[in-house]
Amino acid sequence: MKILFVADPLESFKIYKDTTFAMMRELQRRGHSLAACEPRELGWQSGGAVTASVRHIALTGDEERWFQAEPVLPGAPPQALREFDAVLMRKDPPFDSEYFYATHLLEQAEREGARVFNKPRALRDHPEKLAVMEFPQFIGPTLVTRDANAIRQFHVVHKDIILKPLDGMGGTGIFRVKEDGLNLGSIIETLNQHGAQSVMVQKFLPEIVAGDKRVLVIGGKPVPFCLARIPQGGEVRGNLAAGGKGVAQPLSARDREIGEALGPVLLARGLLLAGVDVIGSCVTEINVTSPTCFQEIFDQTGCDVAALFVDALESALAAT
Repeated sequence: MKILFVADPLESFKIYKDTTFAMMRELQRRGHSLAACEPRELGWQSGGAVTASVRHIALTGDEERWFQAEPVLPGAPPQALREFDAVLMRKDPPFDSEYFYATHLLEQAEREGARVFNKPRALRDHPEKLAVMEFPQFIGPTLVTRDANAIRQFHVVHKDIILKPLDGMGGTGIFRVKEDGLNLGSIIETLNQHGAQSVMVQKFLPEIVAGDKRVLVIGGKPVPFCLARIPQGGEVRGNLAAGGKGVAQPLSARDREIGEALGPVLLARGLLLAGVDVIGSCVTEINVTSPTCFQEIFDQTGCDVAALFVDALESALAAT
């Protein structure tokens, strides 16, 4: 099969931990051909199809020069996305306006016959922090608001809270306010922008000391191991990008319950891969743009998450 990745620049990959690279490696191992482009290279013109200027690549096995691209001939036309057997949208957040526009181009490509994973409409319909609202039975006390007074009242009730922007990634913009309320007003002003921006507020979950667990759901089923991202030092954030330590571990009974409940719902909407973040027994986010942690789990447990993903991809393609 011919597989196109829509992703960040290949030159920026840190292949020792990159999940997209792990997918590519497993696909090539099975004999599939690889191509890549960036979202900025997508385009459409009336009367034609959604196209992209793509690079056909092969993995070399070398850590430094990890891929080799076929030369692109001068004047070579872009390729229609429908010419590929599958298109994998793996652009990292932030989910900004250009990401949003890219999902519309990818959805048009679907209308033309392309198979896109995760489905573009599902990406738009599942903002990663707000998606938890659909599953109240699995979340802790949570507030989404622009109202500064509502935030203050939530703090009065719950005393120890976490505040974060809805468009943050990698742990950016996350604040903890304890019972003393120190700097709450300033934090609200920073995140809320005087009522211009919505804020998510959650009761602080002390189980974060054991890690913010990434439970991967592939093809509607939870992967048997998760990655607990454990805060280091005095940090409250477990995100790897914020210095958290990743420790792979078997799913708990609660983790599995969550994965098995959410998995079929997400799959039915075209989300072949999702990353459910769990602290203690509570879901805090549902990541669908470009979930990671494949390599960390494989390196520590031997569970080949990339193989599970390619199994699910091949099954999805064979079913149509």
